[in-house]
Amino acid sequence: MSEHTSSGYYSRHIFFCLNERPNGEDCCALHGAKEGFDHCKKAVKDAGLAGKGQVRVNKAGCLDRCAAGPVAVVYPEGTWYTFFDTADIDEIVESHLKNGTVVERLLVPPELGR
Repeated sequence: MSEHTSSGYYSRHIFFCLNERPNGEDCCALHGAKEGFDHCKKAVKDAGLAGKGQVRVNKAGCLDRCAAGPVAVVYPEGTWYTFFDTADIDEIVESHLKNGTVVERLLVPPELGR
C-alpha cells in the first residue's frame, strides 16, 4: 500500500465515467470506459489494493469531461485521467493507486470539459 493514509474508510477512490448518451452522441461508454473499469477493478484486486483503508473502484454517471473521454478521476487528489488501453489502466494502478505518483502523460488537460 502507498504511504498515503486517510481517516476515511478508503484511502483512494477511482471513479470511471460509464455514461451513455442517447441518439449516438459521443460519450465515454463509446470509448471503452466499461472495459477500463472492469480491468481496473481486477488489477486493484490482483495488486492487493482493494478493501477497507485502501482503494475503491467506482462506476460513475456523466462526469462532464466528455471531450477527454474516456475519463476516470482519483480522489482525494482530484486527479483526472484519460486512458487508451489496459496498459494505461495498469500504469495508473501501479503508479498512482499503489505508489501515489501521478501518471503525467495520461492527465486530462484542465480546459477539456464537455
